[in-house]
Amino acid sequence: MKKIHIVGLVLVALSIAALISFLGDMSTYDSIESAQKKEGRFVHIIAKVDTTKPIIYDPIKDPNYLSFTAVDSLGSFTQVVYKNSRPTDFEKSSRVVMKGAMQNGTFECKEIVLKCPSKYKDEKSNQL
Repeated sequence: MKKIHIVGLVLVALSIAALISFLGDMSTYDSIESAQKKEGRFVHIIAKVDTTKPIIYDPIKDPNYLSFTAVDSLGSFTQVVYKNSRPTDFEKSSRVVMKGAMQNGTFECKEIVLKCPSKYKDEKSNQL
């Protein structure tokens, strides 16, 4: 084999390895029920914060601990533990996207993204 063929094969092998590593990081949105079946695996869940249940956050005792109950669109619910500071306007958010994994019946959240529809209203509806 010529050197150019060997270099080409190495580049193809590196490209395949890079694609496989990116596919491993990809995740789809799951319901709470399907996330419970995938215990320990990293998932994304879209849910609402259940404001009728207690939201545990004491910035004096532990500013990096937030616990709440989340309910998805199918009616399933789970206890969520987020070990980071509470996001601003957390209770006002209409939906949250949570990234993490189920551990022993609790969703251990690594990242929370708030969805607030009021930020996306067009200006015409605000003037009425």
